[in-house]
Amino acid sequence: MPREDTVRTRKSLLDAACEIFAQKGYRDTTIAEISKRAGTNIAAINYHFGNKETLYIEAWRCAFHESLKAHPPDGGVSENAPVEERFRAHVRATIGRLADKNNKEFWFVQREFANPTGLLEEVMREEINPIRKKMDGLVRELLGSLVSDRDINFCETSIISQCINPMVAGSKSQGEDKLKAGPPKIKDINGYVEHVVKFSLAGIQAVRKGAELKISHAKKNKESKS
Repeated sequence: MPREDTVRTRKSLLDAACEIFAQKGYRDTTIAEISKRAGTNIAAINYHFGNKETLYIEAWRCAFHESLKAHPPDGGVSENAPVEERFRAHVRATIGRLADKNNKEFWFVQREFANPTGLLEEVMREEINPIRKKMDGLVRELLGSLVSDRDINFCETSIISQCINPMVAGSKSQGEDKLKAGPPKIKDINGYVEHVVKFSLAGIQAVRKGAELKISHAKKNKESKS
């Protein structure tokens, strides 16, 4: 098979797998269904991926990379920009990814929460850790050098929760929507991004000032005893 055809077949399989796995989850999806959607045969899946498990992992990775292309973590902001601008861009990209109806990797994760397979744990750590480290660096830069690792961790958890929780709430099925339970769906995404940024920066500033005051008081107490 010519290389061009091989590449095209692999892409067709990944595209079909992304669609069906995101819609139905791992266990309710068959390789026969994926093959039919891709316009190929089961032998092609075995040739390109070996088995259903590997196809599932690679389909999530493909969906994740497509999501990052649509919403780059740096938001197109230069690394030399002020930290507040870089932080805002990162938050906007994170919320944008999660709110994007075309984001299939989000639905993979939702299906995993509902019916865990454990198959995505390693690949998710591998792919998501660099983005988490980026957030960690931004938060540390905003907080300064006097805060504890515990405070940094708490701030990061708070920020990520603000980004994720409303998007999860907004992904309810129609039946769940009728119950009107849980937080309301966010309709003004841009407005919500600005709220998260403003709220988070204010909280970070408060934590930073608290750490500075603590150090200052400790220094004064030490001087008064000497």
